Amino acid sequence: MASPVIDIVDLSKYYGKTRGIERVNLQVNGGDIYGFIGPNGAGKSTTIRILLNLIFPSAGMARVLGMDVTRESQRIMRRIGYIPSDANAYQSLSVLEFLEYCYRFYRTVPDEQRVKELTTWFDLDLNRRIADLSMGNRKKVSIVQSLLHRPELLILDEPTTGLDPLIQSRFFDLLRSENRNGMTIFLSSHILNEVQMFCKTVAIIKEGKIAVVEEIESLRKKQLKKVTIELFEIQDRNSYMIPAYTTEIRVSGNVVSYMYSGDINALLGVLSHRQLTNLTIEEPTLEEIFMHYYN
Repeated sequence: MASPVIDIVDLSKYYGKTRGIERVNLQVNGGDIYGFIGPNGAGKSTTIRILLNLIFPSAGMARVLGMDVTRESQRIMRRIGYIPSDANAYQSLSVLEFLEYCYRFYRTVPDEQRVKELTTWFDLDLNRRIADLSMGNRKKVSIVQSLLHRPELLILDEPTTGLDPLIQSRFFDLLRSENRNGMTIFLSSHILNEVQMFCKTVAIIKEGKIAVVEEIESLRKKQLKKVTIELFEIQDRNSYMIPAYTTEIRVSGNVVSYMYSGDINALLGVLSHRQLTNLTIEEPTLEEIFMHYYN
């Protein structure tokens, strides 16, 4: 059985007495499109920085492509790509000069066809100075440089920041194509619709710890359901719930909605004795699941 492309075991990072991440365990298999979600301060960027050897862990172990991230970082960096949230390339260089520099960093022979293919895809002028580019075009340069050497693993940290909707769509089309050719993708994002649309597996990180890891379709189809009830008249709304399994309660006029995690037959048994105008039970969106775990 092949080793995970990313293998994190009991990984912790503290900044003095401040928690970054705590005993994080995570495995990303080859060929996966893996989402990593959580709000600011949850530990997403800390985890990625450790994988890139930009900071050292306080405890635990992380391996990328079977190599230790602290001892074999140079070998790892030649085989992975990284798109940061901010695009700060060397602004004194032209786009072409910067990409040629990146090939030297990756210790790979420049591939003119690959450069042309990627820059045409994103409509980039190779002769423009990076300093003269808009934020969106600088982000395109960042995307291109990460894909030049056909990496085995691509790590993305809020990759669509600064991209207009059309380019975002083209970007994800390109990533799907690269994934079909064998590239593993690890996407950290706070845009939940983006993760739901693109990723196969998702990990939710909460206060430095992994709250749940699941395939997105399985996560949505699990016991957690979104229940919306339209009442015949204003009544005791609590009688329409099973409190131990009910969260995220919202009331608007005679409509009550909530997230329900118990036996659906038990809930239907309660509701069958109540007067309802309408009832909807549906799978929650990833955003609703995310808020459920955080609340």
